[in-house]
Amino acid sequence: MSNELFEKTPIPIAYMKLAIPVVLGMVVTLVYNMVDTYFIALTGNTALIAGVSICTPLFTLFLAFGDMIALGGASVISRLLGAKKHEEVKRLSVFCTYAAIIIGIIVTVILLAFQDPILIFLGADETSLPYAAQYYKYIVLGCTFIIYTLVPSNLMRTVGHPNASMAVSILGAVVNMILDPIFIFGLGLGAAGAAIASIIGYICSTLFSFWYIINKCEGLSINPKDFGIKANELGMIFAVGIPASVTNLMQTVGITLTNKSLSPYGSDSIAVMGIVLKIVNIVMLVIVGLAFGGQPLTGYVYGSGDRKRLKKVLTFAYEIVLGISAVMALIVALLANPLIRAFLKDDELIKMGVLMLRLQMPGMLLMGMGLVTICAFQSMGKGLPALILSLCRQGVVYAISIGVLSAMFRFNGVICAQLGADVISVIIAGVLFLIFIKPEFSSSK
Repeated sequence: MSNELFEKTPIPIAYMKLAIPVVLGMVVTLVYNMVDTYFIALTGNTALIAGVSICTPLFTLFLAFGDMIALGGASVISRLLGAKKHEEVKRLSVFCTYAAIIIGIIVTVILLAFQDPILIFLGADETSLPYAAQYYKYIVLGCTFIIYTLVPSNLMRTVGHPNASMAVSILGAVVNMILDPIFIFGLGLGAAGAAIASIIGYICSTLFSFWYIINKCEGLSINPKDFGIKANELGMIFAVGIPASVTNLMQTVGITLTNKSLSPYGSDSIAVMGIVLKIVNIVMLVIVGLAFGGQPLTGYVYGSGDRKRLKKVLTFAYEIVLGISAVMALIVALLANPLIRAFLKDDELIKMGVLMLRLQMPGMLLMGMGLVTICAFQSMGKGLPALILSLCRQGVVYAISIGVLSAMFRFNGVICAQLGADVISVIIAGVLFLIFIKPEFSSSK
């Protein structure tokens, strides 16, 4: 692969060439999520909407397992490429492929064995449980494909194929959007239909990634003959992968805490929050794409030892993420009413949704700063600070925030908890940056 993009291209151009395909892929995924929610909301059954919303943490759980391998592997591979160790990349990519598949199979077996206890833990009640169970069964059966697709989408970017990475995400999302109305309404499968459509989309993404790696991407491999992993490499992958996994696990914890904290106020509040969180993804997925889209560049430059260029990369990352997140958060806050009305018709529920949505927006700027910092830690192989920060926003800090604020202000405290957690988390991110990243620039070359 050519090193021109990573070594000589101006930082803004190099960063955006890597990040824009990620953002576009995530935007298409976002459109799918919105369409998916729209079709489910068209049923007019709030118990069904709540049942599907209750299963939302499953996706973040699957992403957690996928990122453990995908982001950990991408971090190590980008640093190896920066250090000119190209021969090591193929065998690590084979390990990442089959590790993700094996983990997916294990997760499937465990989740199917404990279906009812897990759904009750996630917040399902007598009303929403039947719908949640329908969705749960099929999404779990296909979780191996969800977990695996994160591997090629991350590794392709790392070896200089960002457009192919985008195609992996877009293909599955488009298939989902086409099949959703067919399975939900045409075949009358309801919640189960939504899950089946999603899994078929991920299967299509998996097949495309296999074809592309075999025929178009010389830097990667899925051939078992190329397999090889050393103990120290395994340690490097999990040193970054586990904190990356924790980030998504904490999102699962956060959504679960939110649903359980809202359950005393009825399933309608859970259903409305589920819709609100889908809309929040309008901003969040773009921020995630911009923050993590430049990871291959950050890792490569760090691996090459060019601290002056590294500083420029991080400076641009913070500027672009903060600027775009501010604009998008403002737009969504201003359009909160029509956005909520697209999914709900009851005036009281719309009023509740508008308040929830607007309270989420200020935290998007703070989240962006935190994500860029986490990405920097992961790219540099700094597992400990990445792990600490990953535990904050929707983990330990959020648990404390929602516990304290819900006790003090009841329902209003629950819906303000994320903003409170964001404020504290960004302060922690700043402290960790000063401790672990700033010293890297003391001897820039």
